[in-house]
Amino acid sequence: MHCSKPIYKHVYQDDDMSHPETEAIYKVLEGLIQRIELEGFTPVTGLVLMDVFEEEKEENLNGHSGKLALAHGLLKTSPRTDIRVSKNLRICHDYHCWIKLVSRVLGRVIIVRDRIHFHRFEDGLCSCGDYW
Repeated sequence: MHCSKPIYKHVYQDDDMSHPETEAIYKVLEGLIQRIELEGFTPVTGLVLMDVFEEEKEENLNGHSGKLALAHGLLKTSPRTDIRVSKNLRICHDYHCWIKLVSRVLGRVIIVRDRIHFHRFEDGLCSCGDYW
């Protein structure tokens, strides 16, 4: 007998509010952001090119489509399940650093496929060796 794992698909955009479970997804994301900040993470805003205050840059990074996808994955999977995220753009520095820490704090394997590479995050490390 072959058992298949459920696949949850949704195409996210930054600050996306279109998913039917938006409220729950954002609640998971907010809790995760707070937990990761307690671990010492600060958003990597250096490459945000908008001419806005630092707090706005951080808010924009917090609504990142990849972070929403990860929150959705956490909401829908059991604690030991790998989470897979596909991106149509290259992974950014902030997201890469954030996911590394999330993988360590939650003890989860997170696999992110961007348009060029696969990144396998586990225990705070990435398979790319931080060279992407």
